[in-house]
Amino acid sequence: MELENLKAVYIDDEPVNLMLVQAYGMEFNLNIKTFEDPVEGLDYILENDIDILYTDYMMPVIDGIELIERFREVHKEIPVVVITAVGDDQELKLKALEVGATDFLTKPIEITEFKARSINLLALRIAQLKLKDKALLLEGEVKKATAEIQHREHETLMVLGRTAEYKDAETANHTVRVAHYSKLLAQKYGLDERQQETIFYASPFHDIGKVGIPDFILLKEGRLTEEEFAIMKKHVYIGSEILKDTKSAYLIEGESIALNHHEKFDGSGYPEGKVAEDIPISARIVSIADVFDALTSVRPYKKSWTMQDAILLLMNEKGKHFDPNLIDLFIEHIDEVKKIYDEFQ
Repeated sequence: MELENLKAVYIDDEPVNLMLVQAYGMEFNLNIKTFEDPVEGLDYILENDIDILYTDYMMPVIDGIELIERFREVHKEIPVVVITAVGDDQELKLKALEVGATDFLTKPIEITEFKARSINLLALRIAQLKLKDKALLLEGEVKKATAEIQHREHETLMVLGRTAEYKDAETANHTVRVAHYSKLLAQKYGLDERQQETIFYASPFHDIGKVGIPDFILLKEGRLTEEEFAIMKKHVYIGSEILKDTKSAYLIEGESIALNHHEKFDGSGYPEGKVAEDIPISARIVSIADVFDALTSVRPYKKSWTMQDAILLLMNEKGKHFDPNLIDLFIEHIDEVKKIYDEFQ
């Protein structure tokens, strides 16, 4: 980085000093912007990025100490050189150092000393800028790598989530639709983006426990006997066992959904008969998405219901099977539900 590309500012109420320092800067290709009015100069350095600041001490309205103090509130690392006629005032120098001055020059300014001190400070500034650029580059690479890892994790989750449907009569698109319905409902319920995303990627695990259910029960086209249904209900425990003791936020939420998505709002569900808010919100959301998609999808043992008939069932089960507030939100945004339904057929 060349000195001519750096931005320097000198604030002094004496025009002669301004012209002199500006001329000195030109000797080594440093362009110095000058301000005779310290208030105007302060406004400029607070609102613009600069690389070095030269300032007089004794000025009207705002002296050099106050100017540096204000400047340091915005710019912490930029070198500041105090140019003063009272160079032997040790108390002044101590005050200036305490508020953030970097170096001092005594008037009358000698060009050789001005050049040497300036070049040394600007070399440090250039090193700062290069280090900052490297840090930003590294931060960008880390973000890129993190995004790639997260993408792969999401991809893996979706593949694993389809495992439950491999033997089931349901299609892979069932888990995709349930995920999108669940995310939509989570958003409308007011959950934050992180929670929405977690439910989106966790919801496909709701029936992963079905991999442990015998095929003659899982694939049976007719109504299950009481004994068969008792075995089928075990899929919530199997799913919970598969996903327990994991570290991923998605799998932890998936375990909760797998265990609780057959609980009912009125306490008549399984496996524990939980009631209302005792059922995790993610499971209450996925329960609606799962049932709605099952009703509106074709299965070997049934035709798909119409959207209107499925909505009527949800309304009839409001406060019984399903959280009434969530049902209201689901129906209120049924147009967005239909878009998901049409997109993932």
